[in-house]
Amino acid sequence: MAAVSISAVLTGTAAAVPPPPPNPSDAEISASRAEADAKAARVGELTGRLTQAESRLQELLDEVVKRELANKARVDLETAISDAEAARREATAARVQADAASQAVEESRRALDEFAAASYSQGSTVGSFSAYIGAKSPEDLLARAQMLEAVSSSGLNQLDRVTRDQGTAANLDSAARAALTKAELKQAAADEAKKVAEQAQQVAAEAHTAQTAATTQLQSDRDAVERDLAAARGEVNGLEAQRRQYDQWTEAKKREDEENARRAAAAQAAAQASRPPVAAPAPSGNRVQTVINRALSQRGVIYAWGGGNYNGPTYGVRDGGVADSYGDYLKIGFDCSGLMMYAFAGVGVYLPHYSGYQYNSGRKVPLSQMAPGDMIFWGPGGGTHVALYLGGGMMVEAPHSGAVVRISPVRYGGIMPYVTRML
Repeated sequence: MAAVSISAVLTGTAAAVPPPPPNPSDAEISASRAEADAKAARVGELTGRLTQAESRLQELLDEVVKRELANKARVDLETAISDAEAARREATAARVQADAASQAVEESRRALDEFAAASYSQGSTVGSFSAYIGAKSPEDLLARAQMLEAVSSSGLNQLDRVTRDQGTAANLDSAARAALTKAELKQAAADEAKKVAEQAQQVAAEAHTAQTAATTQLQSDRDAVERDLAAARGEVNGLEAQRRQYDQWTEAKKREDEENARRAAAAQAAAQASRPPVAAPAPSGNRVQTVINRALSQRGVIYAWGGGNYNGPTYGVRDGGVADSYGDYLKIGFDCSGLMMYAFAGVGVYLPHYSGYQYNSGRKVPLSQMAPGDMIFWGPGGGTHVALYLGGGMMVEAPHSGAVVRISPVRYGGIMPYVTRML
């Protein structure tokens, strides 16, 4: 395309600044901050309560895992049961011995009765004086005396055995009953201790379960309030960002009004001099105008990501994403930094094909002092987009896939605070 002078493009009053963005009031910003502060205080309160709840949960968990008392109760019960079983076996053995002793008493009584009956069958009363009457000789009398002594001795022995056996049986039976009673009392006490320990453990487990539910609810409540806090802080940041954007718009609008006023005065002076405004070629040797004219000469050329070099438009390259979806790699055109390469190559300035490097290629000038021929950047480090400032709040750019090289009003959202001046 033929080079076009910037003066022709910017003839008349330019509408460079877009409509004003939202401008939240101070009251809205203050109310939003107060809401965020309230949410933060609520988060702090719930955090404190959650800490206490988690501490209580740990205490209850300690109670649940204290199983030694329950274990002691179980061991004591097992020991008591064992003792009771042993006492029952001893009582059974004692009963057998008592029964045997009773049998021995009965047998002793029967032997004594039989001996007495035998003495009567011999015609004498054992143990009585009549046994000595009727003795026919001294030898007979001696024999009867010896027999009486034997009968008496045997009877006394039998009586002693009967008495001894009866006492043994009574003692064994009494001891066995006492041991059994003691063992059964121990078993009953151990069983009761086991029940108490298990009930206490059950209560602790139920308390731990309930506290777990309460702690989980507190955690959920805190998470919900933290989400609200994040949203509230986001709203505050959004309102403050709107305010900053509005302030920037105000400054841009002021510059635009001043430029429009200057243009109107120039147009009026030209009309009075009867000289219609015409497009004037760039002054010879004007390097800034050369750069601008080279960029403007590419208006209407298709955008191609990765396209463009010092000599003009080229095929784009694949990006594996948006650009590929538009088929940029099949198109011959420019991307934003490729257009800057072509524009400045006309005055012998050769820029790298990346806006972030181009941002650091020249002298930094505050945005408020930008002049025609300066490069304008967006994004961190200027790495998102670059355009060439034309003056009057206008710029030329290769904007994005699907678009063409065009003149646009300067966009202030996300713009870098400095422009780069190469000339």
